[in-house]
Amino acid sequence: MNIKELNATAKAMVDGHKGLLAADESSGTINKRFGAIGVEATESNRRDYRELLFSAKGLGQYISGTILYDETIRQKAKDGTPLGALLKNAGIFPGIKLDTGAKPLAGSPDETVTEGLDGLAKRVEEYVGMGARFAKWRAVIKIGQHIPTPYAIEVNAHALARYARICQEGGLVPIVEPEVLMDGDHGIERCNTVTTDTLQIVFDALYRQGVALEGMILKPNMVVAGKACPKQASVDEVAERTIACFRRVVPAAVPGIMFLSGGQSEVEATRHLNAMNAKFQNLPWTLSFSYGRALQDSALKTWRGQAANVATAQSTLLFRARLNSEACHGAYRGEAA
Repeated sequence: MNIKELNATAKAMVDGHKGLLAADESSGTINKRFGAIGVEATESNRRDYRELLFSAKGLGQYISGTILYDETIRQKAKDGTPLGALLKNAGIFPGIKLDTGAKPLAGSPDETVTEGLDGLAKRVEEYVGMGARFAKWRAVIKIGQHIPTPYAIEVNAHALARYARICQEGGLVPIVEPEVLMDGDHGIERCNTVTTDTLQIVFDALYRQGVALEGMILKPNMVVAGKACPKQASVDEVAERTIACFRRVVPAAVPGIMFLSGGQSEVEATRHLNAMNAKFQNLPWTLSFSYGRALQDSALKTWRGQAANVATAQSTLLFRARLNSEACHGAYRGEAA
């Protein structure tokens, strides 16, 4: 494990007010999104869409890295350039999703555990050979009447830590993503409690398994009320509660926190990130973004599978990426800026 190299990559991922484009949707997930806009779910259409994203001129001004799915890192652009090389040529690190999805947890069927540890070291070696610089693993924590259980949090934390250690041994910066879902009618206080408990257990597992905190990135949820909660918190309250939570449980050695959007709208995700950076200076970690739908949604709907719409869709992506880059230093001034 070369901690200096891992640390340098992790810092580069959050430097310069840049963030990540999460383009690691599984084929099944992106096919559903294609279906919603009337685009046929084919391998070539998935490739064309990802090529649209990755070839947007100037994307590297705002995006430091892109998370890829296994199919995507193996695909080539129409001119024969591997999609990973397309990113590298734009100054963007290619990354790879390594988990194989959340599956029902034995003993607690309403909860899940993320799988994919079998053969992981070999897969890391392969992806490093394909140019990957970092990886991602998502654990899903649900809030309900009797969940999450300590058992579910601990099992997922153990898997996250094992993944992170294997990545670092193989030369990849691990993104550790324990997502407390927005689904439900719970209030912001419940989300705060569960997020705090989850992060405490995750960092305990990382410490016990020897993960170098200097060579990783945390990708957490923000502290927000459930989507079905009748009382939604203000932007300022979300910022204040999220930072208060992280100050308690996220070690200063972690170079960056790159938030997931987690079902927030494009505008909500940008406004919340901006408020945190505008209200709180001199934090021990850099606050940035790792957004999927909150970067892609408008671009996807603009494209609609039509070659004639590619340039407009790319402009839409760049606009969203620029606004989130501005939010990384509290300089977002609204959608018309």
